[in-house]
Formats: sequence, C-alpha cells, structure tokens
Amino acid sequence: MTDITASDSLMVAAAGPGWLVVDKPAGISVHNDPGQDLCSRVTAMLVGDSQLAEKAGFIPGAEVRAPHRLDRDTSGLVLLCCRAPVLHYYGEAFQARRIGKGYLAILHGRLEASAGDEGRGRWVFPLARSSGGRNNPSGNGKRVASRTAFQVMQHSAHYSLVACSPLTGRKHQIRRHAKLAGHPVVGDRRYGSPRSLRYLRETAGFERLGLHAYGLDLPLPQETERRMVFSPTLPQAFIRLLAGDSAQPAAAWETILRTLPACRPWLAEKAGSDGYFI
Repeated sequence: MTDITASDSLMVAAAGPGWLVVDKPAGISVHNDPGQDLCSRVTAMLVGDSQLAEKAGFIPGAEVRAPHRLDRDTSGLVLLCCRAPVLHYYGEAFQARRIGKGYLAILHGRLEASAGDEGRGRWVFPLARSSGGRNNPSGNGKRVASRTAFQVMQHSAHYSLVACSPLTGRKHQIRRHAKLAGHPVVGDRRYGSPRSLRYLRETAGFERLGLHAYGLDLPLPQETERRMVFSPTLPQAFIRLLAGDSAQPAAAWETILRTLPACRPWLAEKAGSDGYFI
C-alpha cells in the first residue's frame, strides 16, 4: 500500500529509511531555486514534522537531494533522499535502469498503436544528448538510441490519453519523442506550436504541460523486494480538458484514470540478472 501524508500542501506518497516520494505540483523546480524549490520545501517539511522525519530517518542539518530529474513544468512523483548512502544507492539504480517510471500524457491528435497490441507501442527515434526545440526536437550533435514505451488509454475528439515510460534517459525524452511522432504533448511551450498553446489557454483554460509522473517502481536499499508507488492525486486540469473535448463526463475520465496502476509501460523491456530495466 502507498502511505500518503499531506504536509504544507505537498503530498508524500511513500517514505522509508533515507528516502521519500513526493507528489510535485507543476511549476516548481526540483532544485536550483533555493528556498522555493522542492528540495527546500521538503527539508522544511521534515524539520517541522517529527513523525515524517522519523519515518524517513531525517537528521536536522542533513541535505535533501533528488537522484533523478523531473522538469519544472511536469507534475508528479519525485524520489528524494536525505541520507548520503541512500542517495548514492538510488543514483546508481537510475543509471543502471533498475527503476521504472510511468508518466501520464495528453497528446495532440489521435495516436494509434499496432492492431492487436492493446494500445501498446514504442517510439525509437534517436536523440542527441542536448535537446532541440520545436523545429529540431532530435537535437544537434550525435544522436543515440532512445526508446519510449507507451500505452494508449483513451481518445477524446482532439487528444489522446497515454501512459508512457522512457526506457532510456535522454533529456525531455517523452516530449521530444511525442513531437517526432507527430503528437506533441499538449501545453508544451518548448516543442508545441504557439497557436496550439494560445488555443488551449484561451478556449480551454489549460495553461500547463500535459505530463504527469504517476508511477515509480523502486528497489529498496538492503532488501530484495521492490516498492510500487503511485501518485495519490491526478491533475484535475487533465480531467477538465478531456471532459470538455468529449461526450464523456468528468466522472468517466476519473474512472479511466483510476486504472493507471495497471498500466506499467516500463515493463516493456526487462534486463538480465544484472539489472531490471534496460
């Protein structure tokens, strides 16, 4: 079960010795904005919440850091560490692709997968390590193999609701792959068109990136079992946009989104004995 704690408007989805998973709102940087970023806010939470601090093994004065990235405009789950050995452990786990990451995306247009694949598919466009913009999402320089697995969950009149997972770790990988596939993420100021951004803002009142990190599949330090953590909340802006673009009411889209824990596109590829994901 996911342990959910609400503190200072941030939701803590799970915690254990030296780590915690927090549901980050869109518009907040994970780090690099001292006093306002997620690491700063979670540090303040831990200082003020003795019960949470005890569960996470937090010692006053310890540094809270993230072993992975989540873009400022993306909402959802972020793993944070408050003990140096645990940070090192998870840093290596992300590098070795032993952690699964699931994202919920709203894409422009009707994305289709191959017949008989139950909506599942894969993007394999090579990407440069540095990201480009809307006119060059592949990026400049040498392009390397990049893989994103996806599963189409439902369509509205103009959008596709998709669960997806980056199987490699390129910057903005899902956003760049979606753009190259001809179905950019809605609300994407870097890879979407100014016209679509203006339409979403003025017609639908949608002013954020349509990307939410809904799931983490974690190994646990010094344990053989794994921990599945799912986002305790889902963006209401997503539901409003999809309901306004379809004949289905918001409650129907809520029901669809409640099936997310069964969507685990990061399991599209498994590694051998030396790792879980590739």
